[in-house]
Amino acid sequence: MFSVYILKSSVTDKYYIGQTSDIDRRLLYHNSGYSKSTKAGIPWKLVYSENFDTRQQAMIRETELKKYKSRVMIEKIIGEHTD
Repeated sequence: MFSVYILKSSVTDKYYIGQTSDIDRRLLYHNSGYSKSTKAGIPWKLVYSENFDTRQQAMIRETELKKYKSRVMIEKIIGEHTD
């Protein structure tokens, strides 16, 4: 199983979108400072995830989410799944 995830930084108030086969390990990776693109936002909190059977499906969805480039759209997606 593969997951597309959205993280939120309480420090920078920004979102990060990614995909992985092990979401717990990936969150730990982001919060450990190993990723140059997320190091400044530590700590990151998982605010959304979707599961897929294949990496290809997850990558397609990740690309779709990243194309939004809109905080409003990302927050709408998160909000739709937390109600």
